[in-house]
Amino acid sequence: MASAIYELSVTNIQGEQVSLADYQGKVILVVNTASKCGFTPQYQELEQLYKKYHSQGLEILGFPCNQFGAQEKGNNEEISSFCELNFGVTFPLFEKIEVNGDNAAPLYRHLKTEAKGLLGSEAIKWNFTKFLINKQGQVLKRYAPTTKPLELEKTIADLL
Repeated sequence: MASAIYELSVTNIQGEQVSLADYQGKVILVVNTASKCGFTPQYQELEQLYKKYHSQGLEILGFPCNQFGAQEKGNNEEISSFCELNFGVTFPLFEKIEVNGDNAAPLYRHLKTEAKGLLGSEAIKWNFTKFLINKQGQVLKRYAPTTKPLELEKTIADLL
């Protein structure tokens, strides 16, 4: 049975619809990002993982979000330029979304239901919360913003 995640679509940072079914059979790391956050340097480690493991089936999907300390004020073009110029980001970025509240993106509603955070809370607490999804589309784990991307390397390599 196909995972519910593959029934969802998202809009990339260029404004094009992307079906998550395009990522079937891949290991996916979904991250809500921000350009003006203390965790923003994590873009560098995310890109390292992407370059090292993309050819083996890793996808990293970055979703800019302005819900935490208004740390992502830019429009899609500004966000894309910032990530490319400052961190050489080549992994897919998507349009700015909300991850909590009534306007939370359907993808994040699904992720939060499948992998609850601290004390069973569904709410995303801050930028750079990470969700790891296996090749079958199952949400395996939610990682806190303080978890550096390279700390996930062994787990990702084992899933590939």
